[in-house]
Amino acid sequence: MTPSLRRSRLAAAAFLTLAVLAAQAQPQAPAPAAPTSPAPIIEPAAPPVTTAAAAAQRQDQARASALTAELFYEVLMGELTARTGDPGSGYALVLDAARRSRDGKLFQRAVEIALQARSGDAALAAARAWKETLPESREARRFELQILIALNRISETAEPLRAELAATPQVERPFLMAVIARNYARATDKKLAASVVEQALADELKSPATGGAAWSTVGRLRLAAGDPSGALEAARKGQEADPSSDGPAMLALELMDPGQPLAEPLVKRYLAGPKALPELRVAYARVLVEGRRYEDASAELAALTVARPELAEPWLLLGSLQTQARQDAAAESSLKRYIGLADTQRDAEARSRGQTQAFLLLAQLAERRKDFTAAEHWLGRIDSTDDLIGAQTRRAALLARQGKLPQARELVRSLPERTADEKKQKLLAEVQLLRDAKQYQAAYDMLTQASAAAPQDTDLIYDRAMVAEKLNRLDEMERLLRRLIELKPDNQNAYNALGYSLADRKVRLEEARTLILKAVQLAPEDPFIADSLGWVEFRLGNIDEAMRILEAAYKRRPDPEIGAHLGEVLWAKGQRDRALSIWKEAHLVDADNETLQETLKRLRVKL
Repeated sequence: MTPSLRRSRLAAAAFLTLAVLAAQAQPQAPAPAAPTSPAPIIEPAAPPVTTAAAAAQRQDQARASALTAELFYEVLMGELTARTGDPGSGYALVLDAARRSRDGKLFQRAVEIALQARSGDAALAAARAWKETLPESREARRFELQILIALNRISETAEPLRAELAATPQVERPFLMAVIARNYARATDKKLAASVVEQALADELKSPATGGAAWSTVGRLRLAAGDPSGALEAARKGQEADPSSDGPAMLALELMDPGQPLAEPLVKRYLAGPKALPELRVAYARVLVEGRRYEDASAELAALTVARPELAEPWLLLGSLQTQARQDAAAESSLKRYIGLADTQRDAEARSRGQTQAFLLLAQLAERRKDFTAAEHWLGRIDSTDDLIGAQTRRAALLARQGKLPQARELVRSLPERTADEKKQKLLAEVQLLRDAKQYQAAYDMLTQASAAAPQDTDLIYDRAMVAEKLNRLDEMERLLRRLIELKPDNQNAYNALGYSLADRKVRLEEARTLILKAVQLAPEDPFIADSLGWVEFRLGNIDEAMRILEAAYKRRPDPEIGAHLGEVLWAKGQRDRALSIWKEAHLVDADNETLQETLKRLRVKL
């Protein structure tokens, strides 16, 4: 028998042994991923070979790569050794076979065995041996780069990163830039990561073809390193290099904040271009809504629905803002347009959420015009179990408005309580039913009982304070709001509510203004907080300043309460015709508004 034939039989015997072991083994949980196991830069690595079937697949691959029987035997023994509890020896056998065969798949397998054994240094050694043996292999370089990042040896990544960039076709580089930002953001030393990447991208940063994407990558890493000013500067340079690139604008959008006033102009400059992505305009509108800049958000969405009427999401957002602004006819039209286009949304979860929101808003619009049948129709179209509480709460409100408060409360109480959050939602929904019915004592008692069980819950504290005010327990209201401020110093609603209450009662007006100015600082674009500021200025006798503030607030949000205050200031200023016009507008929107009714009654005005 020749030595080669003997080795072939040995290899076959080893394979059969491995197959028997695999068949007899009890099912085992997969080995936990090594903490230093890197995320792939371009594409995921092949899964590790751990079964007889996978070993057979490896056998076919070995034949295809013309492995000798001796090397094939060495690979199988390496796999068997690694599987039976000696990964170090298995790694050495597979790595030796990889070197001798110059087979990239075997090098990759050696890396995987090292990572399974949680040996980052061994994985790096295998990747570097792979690169030395096969210098042209991009896979070898990618694995080396991944492992270095995972090991936080960031300073060593500059050379392989430059080489990877040089080997990447121009058309693929924007994608590579995004992956680089994502991977390097995981580094422990994020400032060093940003610096190394910027050095490696030196040529790309200067190129008009890649400058936008490259500077976006640098900016994101600066942001991850806690340097928003540096990130903004990177976004500016990226837009200068390529005005049509969406990367700098997306980065600037993330940076939009009152403390970064130069970020928004970058977003606007991009959106003014002919290649602006509609998704980015929608994202910009969302940021404006979060900043309570409702008028600006509506303008962006209205422009987008004209330019791209076939897109569904802008119609939903626009309809939501129109509902909030009490532009009911326009809101109903926008929401129905969304429903007609919802099926074009690819994301099934987003589509389901959007449809539920649209149905709830349409029910709200119907309820405003006292068309309870239509409201019930829209609520009946909600079939998402996740939105059950919201839909049933609206049904309960419909019952209460028709004088069926006991049935409404029973409907809310019958809802499931799968989580603590759902239990709280039910409580607040029932409290709101009582508040709407002006049963303030019952609402206060429910909130007091709930607060005793959760004394740190700021939502319960705020609602309890608001009901205490309705019961004329003003000392209690102030105590609760000051407690809320103590627990949550950045809660603008607490400052605003306390300041407005003092101003409305004409007491401690300077303190009231200080409180409201703090609320303005926390939420500078909130029209209701601006309304409070205008009202306290009026109480202080600063009529011109009050009128300026209230007119701006009413323009941003033509709410009946803001209209009531603006009308009173105009009335005191002697502009009575204009005051009557504002009050009539507010009356058409909500004739039952308490502030409006109290103002007209006190001033003895009939519309």
